[in-house]
Amino acid sequence: MRKKLAFLAATALIVVPSVGMAQEKGGVINVATIGEPPTLDPMSSTADLVGIVTQHIFETLYTFDKSWQLTPLLAESLPEIGDDGKTYTIKLRTGITFHDGTDMTSEDVLASLDRWTKLASRGKQAAGFITSIEAPDDTTVVIKLKEPYAPLTSLLAFNNSAAIVIPAEKQAEPMTEFVGTGPYELKERRADQYIQLTRFDGYKSLEGESNGYGGARHQYLDEIRFVPVPDPNTRVEAAVSGQYDYADAIPVESFDKLKASSASQPMLLEPFGYPVFVFNTKEGVAAKLEVRKAITQALNMEDMLAAAFGSPDFYAIDGAFYPQSYSWHTEAGVEGNYNLGDPEGAAEAAEAAGYDGTPIRILTSRQYEFHYKMAQVAAEYLKLAGFKVDMQVVDWATLTQRRADPGLWDVYITHSPFLPEPALIGALSTSSPGWWDTPARKAAVDPFTAEADPAKRVELWANVQKVIYDELPLIKIGDFNAIAAKSTKLEGVDPAPWPYFWNASVTK
Repeated sequence: MRKKLAFLAATALIVVPSVGMAQEKGGVINVATIGEPPTLDPMSSTADLVGIVTQHIFETLYTFDKSWQLTPLLAESLPEIGDDGKTYTIKLRTGITFHDGTDMTSEDVLASLDRWTKLASRGKQAAGFITSIEAPDDTTVVIKLKEPYAPLTSLLAFNNSAAIVIPAEKQAEPMTEFVGTGPYELKERRADQYIQLTRFDGYKSLEGESNGYGGARHQYLDEIRFVPVPDPNTRVEAAVSGQYDYADAIPVESFDKLKASSASQPMLLEPFGYPVFVFNTKEGVAAKLEVRKAITQALNMEDMLAAAFGSPDFYAIDGAFYPQSYSWHTEAGVEGNYNLGDPEGAAEAAEAAGYDGTPIRILTSRQYEFHYKMAQVAAEYLKLAGFKVDMQVVDWATLTQRRADPGLWDVYITHSPFLPEPALIGALSTSSPGWWDTPARKAAVDPFTAEADPAKRVELWANVQKVIYDELPLIKIGDFNAIAAKSTKLEGVDPAPWPYFWNASVTK
């Protein structure tokens, strides 16, 4: 119970509701993002930037509240689960209208889930467990499983590789019409300039209070503009000057500068998550486990985190995939496998592994400046261990495209918030870039996802984390806090890993 309460307290820091005067309707806000999203189809991408923008346009059956508990969104209630965990009956809300004026029915949900299981990496993750998806009437969807699969509702709720609901007749791949049920609709997209969203007057909000990503979604703003600003220093200066109402992914060294600004103030997301190096286990030099172990042995996580975040106020050395404040916390597999910083030993291990001097292709981007700084430090340690390094610095949209091709990279750098359900961690899906698919993975992950009892799932997660350290599909670098900048005139925006603006307003 103590850990459960600590978990709720820690995660609540992310989305504590803001308190202020009654919010005014009207106005336009400009949101500075780290770049141009590679797509506006959230099914086809796991990029956070895609989810940040598109969650205003599209909606899912479920979402997460401020305590990271599942809550209905387009569904009327949480699913009724029967047949020993193998049948999910989902009742849909009525009176929901798409941006094209048509009504949402179970036919649209059925078509959307079919697209999701074929296209989305998280949909494919669920597809192996699904026997059928049926719509017995206009307001009911029934999902039948081969065996129990505990993460299913969380997967249906996640805005990353999302199970969005779109009209049955607009299921093209790639998506050509961006029609959802969300509080804002796509008005115009000008590549590398802005994505313009305007209020959808036909939106039907949930009643009651706002609650994290759940509850009521208010439409105070007339318009939201997402503007790509790839250079992090430009985002800082623009926030300080008041050019943008919100600026995402601010370098931590700018915290004090923002505090001194009269136009904007820093927003600290604490705790946020962790950066990772993801290995290509399918092709290339990192496909060999012994080489991955040698690379891991060479790296000093503390030096990488210090280079990326400066002060320990913004990072922590921690190899567990969840901090101690989370109920999922376990030290399984960490000891002897994390933060070794031993390039000499790594050189011997690489030689024993048959490393032949092939360059290790590290794929990273400066749009997340901390990714780039960690890559620089990692490259130096790898060179000390005798590895050749090919650092490929590209924009984030290009990175998300390249990582889909196993022939183009060996390591790519990304990050993740602490997710409410470990099965949402991308590397656990065999279709996720990295393509980790081994008997040991299956033996650990399958029992974890099949178990419904929360206490038993915590124990089984320890087995999964141990196998991650045994087989190294990815390396966790540590924990970090994230910073964004918010205008002093912007109300109703709370710290969140995927910032949302449907409750936002501007003071006149």
